[in-house]
Amino acid sequence: MTDSERGGKYYWCTRHHRVETDADVCPAKHVLGPYDSAADAENALQRVQERNEAWDAEDARWAGEDR
Repeated sequence: MTDSERGGKYYWCTRHHRVETDADVCPAKHVLGPYDSAADAENALQRVQERNEAWDAEDARWAGEDR
């Protein structure tokens, strides 16, 4: 059974640097998510970094800067 078939949600806790579930999730100010799988939650910071880089590049293009 996959994570998503279990029906729970997963979060990446920036305070404890671990995957958490609905049953033991920290307050919202400390977590990213929800994600459908533990693997997606575990990769949350990588996805944040990739998105930030893409948005920064788009902002630079919009402002006419070369990167």
